[in-house]
Amino acid sequence: MSSLPTPATQAGQDGLDALLAQPGKALIGLDFDGTLAPIVADPELARAHPRALSALAALAPKVAAVAVITGRPAEVAVRNGGFADVPGLEHLVVLGHYGAERWDARSGKLTAPEPHPGVAAVRAELPGLLDGSGTWVEEKGRAVAVHTRRAADPQAAFDALREPLTDLAARHGLIVEPGRMVLELRPPGMDKGVALSEFAREIDAGSVLYAGDDLGDLPAYSAVDTLRTTGTPGLLVCSGSDEVTELRERADLVVDGPEGVVELLAALANRIG
Repeated sequence: MSSLPTPATQAGQDGLDALLAQPGKALIGLDFDGTLAPIVADPELARAHPRALSALAALAPKVAAVAVITGRPAEVAVRNGGFADVPGLEHLVVLGHYGAERWDARSGKLTAPEPHPGVAAVRAELPGLLDGSGTWVEEKGRAVAVHTRRAADPQAAFDALREPLTDLAARHGLIVEPGRMVLELRPPGMDKGVALSEFAREIDAGSVLYAGDDLGDLPAYSAVDTLRTTGTPGLLVCSGSDEVTELRERADLVVDGPEGVVELLAALANRIG
């Protein structure tokens, strides 16, 4: 069993110390793609790291809650993560579509609002806008995501589409969420920071760890920063990526992708005992 790594900041060390001192009050927040699951060319084929479930099942009973916070539909994250009916994961929730949807492992119940009408409108216009770009559209129910990773020049395609997709989204009351070679068109008002903050309040978290890898995780980082200023210690973990440097620069602790995240979770479970 690997030992716990040392955070690079005092705030991060304070967050880790608080988690270890009172694990029953700790909230573990985790992104899915790039954090619990390796990034793949086809998002439909993304699956949790092979050791993720065992690490989560060992840690979850020892903390207040584990929240997987993702832009994906909750039921897709549950399926791709293999979270359903796993002993030890009763304290796990999946907050899908940036918190608009919620799945609880204890009950297996999914709650979700009605889709925003702008999503259907942009979905209808995308084929004409994307023709010949070499991109691929992921249907996410309450959002659509345009992936450029398969294009001949993924970064050039990403840069060329960002403005027209932003204009398209704005016409239909949506926003664009950029990520690692992906532009997601989704309703405004919810992000991972809002989802994390609201859930932390709901369970009265005494400390918060959040791990992510992409631009969509920055609001969650900001939420942890805010919680720190109001007396709730936090630890920011970056699931290392050379594609996104913003999280690495703000993180208290950088680990080696999903492999490093799983090792951290397992080490925490072992340390708590």
